Amino acid sequence: MIIDAHAHLMPMSELFSYRSMLQTSNGHQGYETAHVISDELIAKSAKRNVELMDQVGTDFQFLSPRPFMLMHSNPNVRDVVAWARLNNDCIARTAKLYPNRFRGVAALPQAAKEPLAFCFEELDRAIDDLGFIGVLLNPDPGEGTGVVPPLGDPYWYPLWEKLIEMDVPALVHAAGCCGRETYDEHFATEESLAITSIARERVFERYPQLKLIISHGGGAIPYQFGRWKAFGLRRNQNYEKHGLPTYEPFEDTLKRFYFDTCLHYKPSLELLFNLVGPDRCLFGTERPGSGSATDPETDQQMDDIAPIINSVASLTEADKRMILEENAKSVFSRFQP
Repeated sequence: MIIDAHAHLMPMSELFSYRSMLQTSNGHQGYETAHVISDELIAKSAKRNVELMDQVGTDFQFLSPRPFMLMHSNPNVRDVVAWARLNNDCIARTAKLYPNRFRGVAALPQAAKEPLAFCFEELDRAIDDLGFIGVLLNPDPGEGTGVVPPLGDPYWYPLWEKLIEMDVPALVHAAGCCGRETYDEHFATEESLAITSIARERVFERYPQLKLIISHGGGAIPYQFGRWKAFGLRRNQNYEKHGLPTYEPFEDTLKRFYFDTCLHYKPSLELLFNLVGPDRCLFGTERPGSGSATDPETDQQMDDIAPIINSVASLTEADKRMILEENAKSVFSRFQP
């Protein structure tokens, strides 16, 4: 079995039309969403996803909303909630049509200026009522405005405790942005900051059962590994001089995270596997997404990642099974094929 742990709901123009209405009407049109997307549109979107999966031999996709569209920094929090609920409902309806192909990973209505407990009602609904198996977590719901602290801050502790209590993993995936970069550039930046912030503040010492999957292979961190290893060594040596408890080596902290394989490039995947081990990597493609382009050197779609993984000489057959299937089943413990 091949399980794609990082995939998104196929876009529908009607869905995004509703988003525009939310942003422009300021609640004047109401927040009833049941009428927005027809069964026919859901079926058409789901069929397109299944066809793409069949082209590359994927058995299951764990679907979450398109992150850059989640409007977390929108000042009207009712809009944020309505939009997250509608996306989650569309995913639930998609999974109901194809129960042997899809599972849901929920959007959280992370309103930038609200405490994280604001998300819990929708988190409970998605897991308990809709049968979702994980959540999508934006590490910067302020979307470049600087109003939300990084993931190592106590601001996030209530969510870590809630996820552990429910045994639910979070796919850490940045969303929209208001800064200088595009949302695609913002992804790699914020996912890198997610790792360094959690490592610096020793979050896993407080919450060792926390299951965080960092999207896009960990952003820039594997490539910049030596820099953070050196920083950790300097800090440890300074603590030792003063008789204080030292931090664990950065490479050990890195192996407390999970990572997807959404990198589209064999040398990058090899680096990731060598750094964290195949037991910390989950097959993820984001197909269709930013990698949906034809590689001129191979004439293959760059988000067809399974053949790349299968071509890595350092991986055993058992390693490949872990990456393509078994790790997803372990991390997403609520998943039942």
